[in-house]
Amino acid sequence: MATQPQAPDLTAIKEGQQKAWASGDYGKVGVTLVLMAEMLCEAVDLRPGQKVLDVACGNGNAALAAARRFGEVVGVDYVPSLLEGGRERARAEGWQVDFREGDAEDLPFPDASFDVVLSTLGAMFAPNQEKVASELLRVLRPGGKIGMANWTPDGFLGDFFRTMGKHVPPPAGLKPPFLWGAEERLNELFRESLRSLRAEQRSFVWRYPSAEYYVEYMRGYYGPLSKTFEALDAEGQQSLHRDLIELVERYNRSGDGTAVWPGDYLEVVATKR
Repeated sequence: MATQPQAPDLTAIKEGQQKAWASGDYGKVGVTLVLMAEMLCEAVDLRPGQKVLDVACGNGNAALAAARRFGEVVGVDYVPSLLEGGRERARAEGWQVDFREGDAEDLPFPDASFDVVLSTLGAMFAPNQEKVASELLRVLRPGGKIGMANWTPDGFLGDFFRTMGKHVPPPAGLKPPFLWGAEERLNELFRESLRSLRAEQRSFVWRYPSAEYYVEYMRGYYGPLSKTFEALDAEGQQSLHRDLIELVERYNRSGDGTAVWPGDYLEVVATKR
């Protein structure tokens, strides 16, 4: 009789992810993606005075974009250093944002607490996708909107993570986070709870001095990549470094020695019944 594959230990995986995101300084990466959060707030047609939750907020891109539209905003993340970065940004701009420590799979709020729930490139990485979807819906009032920006499976970031996985495989049995970037998966996750779902593919364009600069920048600040390099010996690190540079150059469209390339993501607006 064939043995059933063992279910992944989602608690252990989440603890490892938390350590990875806390290493490096994701804030240095996150701030380069501000445009996506601004566009998402426009996509959900955010209104002044609405109660807004930014889930897996990092250092606050979507939370601050919502605050700039005079929403009443809470940002939740499980990395304290990123939350402190969000507080510093809010103070610098003069906005009131309530940044709290919390888990996307167990949001610390009553049912129907928010008019809008946002997540830009955050909630998609939590290991228990079904639980995250359930929590996003639970804290949203009937008629409220979920707005998400999720990397697509077949874009640059999908290839980026597959390249890392070739060198250090992800935990067995874990659903790829990039499933959140496929409309079919969103329909599975939210099922009959929505009045409507609009998913539109967009491209974010990275602009770096060179492919080499990008890889070193990400290695220094992007925790998941930093941890992948740490898991390899010197030869493995050199091989990963080469593969990542080749990947960027494969996408690079600059033609002038710099690195300019698109990354596809899915902009999602879901309205709860």
